[in-house]
Amino acid sequence: MYVVIGGAGMMGLGLAQQLLNQGHTVAIIDIDPLACRFAREKIGVMAFEGSAVSTTVLLEAGIRQANAVVAALRSDALNLALITLSRSYGISHIVVRMRDREFLEAYRLAQASHVISTVDLAVATMANAIEYPEVESMMHFEQGQVEVLKLPVPSGCYAAGRSLAQIAQDPRFPTGSLIIGYQHHSCANLEIPNGNTVLEAGSTILVVTRSESVHPMIDFLGIHPSHLPMKEVSHPNF
Repeated sequence: MYVVIGGAGMMGLGLAQQLLNQGHTVAIIDIDPLACRFAREKIGVMAFEGSAVSTTVLLEAGIRQANAVVAALRSDALNLALITLSRSYGISHIVVRMRDREFLEAYRLAQASHVISTVDLAVATMANAIEYPEVESMMHFEQGQVEVLKLPVPSGCYAAGRSLAQIAQDPRFPTGSLIIGYQHHSCANLEIPNGNTVLEAGSTILVVTRSESVHPMIDFLGIHPSHLPMKEVSHPNF
């Protein structure tokens, strides 16, 4: 996939690095020559110095050949302009980083494919870390109706040493919940478990559950803050 990123700030550069690592071709646009130089020499992506809302620069960056555009510029007004220009070149997949929620409706009217609020993400991550210290990470879907939780399996907890079949048959297991991922340790690959998978102490699981079942799930597994090491919570760059 060929991706054009408008904005070589920390988010734009971080995203460029991640997309490159995933095998995509990336071009980044920024008015800062030092940022463009960093993108070329340190990350290894194409970088074009100039305004991302200049048709000349966009054409030079290959906007007509792009499969996706990311608007991560310094202001929402510039991002809105980039979305409009990208649409005029036939780009349908446009991801935008929103700074001010006042622009949400404007982004929707401009038909941005995905609107990512960095402030909302940071606030939600911090709130989750405070409210659910037992959960390593949490993602919300369907306006918070469905949660995907990353939970540790500490030694001595209820789930350690039991198979998924045994766990699912327990009447205390929250209804409608499902364990969809299993990782033996932090360096292991994530596996798709089955009923015979036994959860080992020190492993990690991914659980899909309803928002009202988050606390019951934590209680069912017997996970408590005292079991957990101090950790740093981070979010993927967009």
